[in-house]
Amino acid sequence: MVWTFVFVLLGSGCRAEGTNAGLKGRITQRGLEYGQQFGLEAVKSLLKKKYIPDLNGSYNIPLLGDVGYSVSRIQIQELQLNESVVSFSEGTGVRLVVSSARVQLHGVWRVKVLFVPDSGSFDLSVSNLSLSTELGVSRDDSGRPQMWSTNCRSSIGRLDVKFHDGVSWLYNLFSGALQAPLRYEVNRQLCPELGKGISDLQRVLKTMHVSAQIDPFAAIDYSLVNKPVIAREHGDMDLKGEFYGVGKHRESPFSPAPFLLPDEGDHMLLLGLSEFSANSAAFVYFTAGALRKNFRDDMIPKRSPIRLNTGSVGLFFPELRKLYPDMPMELHLSARKQPLLTCHPDSLALALFGTAEAFVVLPNATLASAFLLDLDASLAGQLHLDSAKVGGSVALTDFSLSVVRSHVGSVQVKTLETLLKLALRMVALPMANKKLKKGFPLPSIYNLSLVNPHVKINQGFVLVATDVQYKA
Repeated sequence: MVWTFVFVLLGSGCRAEGTNAGLKGRITQRGLEYGQQFGLEAVKSLLKKKYIPDLNGSYNIPLLGDVGYSVSRIQIQELQLNESVVSFSEGTGVRLVVSSARVQLHGVWRVKVLFVPDSGSFDLSVSNLSLSTELGVSRDDSGRPQMWSTNCRSSIGRLDVKFHDGVSWLYNLFSGALQAPLRYEVNRQLCPELGKGISDLQRVLKTMHVSAQIDPFAAIDYSLVNKPVIAREHGDMDLKGEFYGVGKHRESPFSPAPFLLPDEGDHMLLLGLSEFSANSAAFVYFTAGALRKNFRDDMIPKRSPIRLNTGSVGLFFPELRKLYPDMPMELHLSARKQPLLTCHPDSLALALFGTAEAFVVLPNATLASAFLLDLDASLAGQLHLDSAKVGGSVALTDFSLSVVRSHVGSVQVKTLETLLKLALRMVALPMANKKLKKGFPLPSIYNLSLVNPHVKINQGFVLVATDVQYKA
């Protein structure tokens, strides 16, 4: 439900004070007003499914004396909330004001007049109903959002009732006399019922997940790290945004640096993704051993100038062809340190630190180590975002290699480095950019999709400014 998403955002808002966040979000007044449209529809749908608590009492009617009544199974048939305003309540949460509302209810009545019981159904019309309340938001000790209702006030301008069945024709004659006590009872129930609804939502929030497993290696903690600070025109969110290993939580060597979301009031939603989050993910995959891959010659693109056999690689290791003539090879690539992402204005910088160990595949299928290289590369990247997918592009800015050990004699390092750099630019990076240009689908959260998103790379974080669309 879209209102749950709104309150999660508001319940996690904060300034740069307290614990630094890896992920930040901001919902603006425009976003709040958009959420109001669907939130009120959801409230109306929910209320129509619930029964209002029974009303019991007695009233003295001329000629009939004391009439004891019981009204039960009261259900809303129609609810019109045409005039409503939602705004931020600075320091608290959200203020909701409803005026000139109209409600149609149906229920069952029972009365006892002069010890004679009677029963039937009734239709109740409430007009010029006004309601105002503040919905406070906070954070509990487990990082989940909290919410409550406060400063609730309500009033009913007019109430009309029509009885059916039994001797309803008689009670309808005196319905005017019943309007005042019924209006009082209905009005007395409005704010408590709203409070019960908020309590129900709070119980849902108390059980919501604040972490999620991404794959067999990594999970992400998106719990709230600070209590809310709601401003006049927006509410912020601060989430931990840290990745951790599945089954083994190792302390990350990174810590989030403070950053502030800029004022971008033209959009419904702002999201700030820090380099800390990306680097914590890289650390998890590195420590889990996931950043490694073995290559055979049939896995190398056909247009690559270097093949994985002793004849091709032997051009740079002259002894290799002598020791192992015309034999296939395997190349084992792995990260020797976690990759490091840095956000600079308008550009991403990615530093990769790898090793490449080459093996000769012997006739009995065993592997004989030939040499081990350290490979370092620096990439510059851009991000592209639309309503359905995220993509980007990368370019090589620097590349170097060094020989750690060799079992096949001396190495022509400079020649090999030049050729590998050429292979990266002509083969590997075009393949990567083709995939990045195609993009990766964005997950749907609370049935929300992005509308006209804009992405901007800032110092230390990536900013996404977007409108949203809700689909039930």
